[in-house]
Amino acid sequence: MALHPDFLTKPLAHRGLHDLAKGIPENSPAAFQAAIDAGYGIELDLQLSADAQAMVFHDDLLDRLTDETGEVRVKTADKLGSFRLKGGQDMIPTLAQILAQVDGQVPLLIEIKDQDGALGNDVGTLEVATARLLANYTGPVAVMSFNPHAMAVVRENAPDLAVGLVTCDFAADEGWASLPPERLAELTNIVDYERLGACFISHDRTDLNRPRVAELKTTGAAILCWTVRSVEEEAAARQIADNITFEGYLA
Repeated sequence: MALHPDFLTKPLAHRGLHDLAKGIPENSPAAFQAAIDAGYGIELDLQLSADAQAMVFHDDLLDRLTDETGEVRVKTADKLGSFRLKGGQDMIPTLAQILAQVDGQVPLLIEIKDQDGALGNDVGTLEVATARLLANYTGPVAVMSFNPHAMAVVRENAPDLAVGLVTCDFAADEGWASLPPERLAELTNIVDYERLGACFISHDRTDLNRPRVAELKTTGAAILCWTVRSVEEEAAARQIADNITFEGYLA
């Protein structure tokens, strides 16, 4: 399944068009509405609730983005939905809530956050929940993850859905230091792309000159990138990338 053309023409607002100075937190309905109103696409993140619901939230922990503490995954969807996002008036939304809000108005790029903890195969519940919610969604949508195992589950449960990988120089990223060197090399070289039937990558903008990125582009892969934070960074990224995920300025 190829990406909808809108993914290549509308810049993607990273976690929505958020601006805390205006009372608009990241991954909030207000941020998504701001992106829609400005004509931008939306990138958002998913975590899993204790009762197997897909929640729109970036972090594993509640502390940074709410006044609560602890893991997202140990709270039910109803409980999470009662937690206000810092800096605004919105509560943590469910994916179902945001799908109803966006309703195909702009492209929606969904990142499933790694539920295994080490990009392994202890995944499935969030991926299946996401696939089921998207089964009847008719707007432009695509799903991606750093974890190839997560995308394999999505492909199995939603074969007509556009799937991709979030990629970077994994060996240089301290966040993945616990992984074996050989797996870091495989992830960096995006070896799982073809077997997943992926149609795009979203690659670290600082690593776009990697030969494997150019190779994938020549085979028809759409190249998105993350996260662009200035006009200058955008101009450089667009020398290679088909589109950008941005924040902190208006693309």
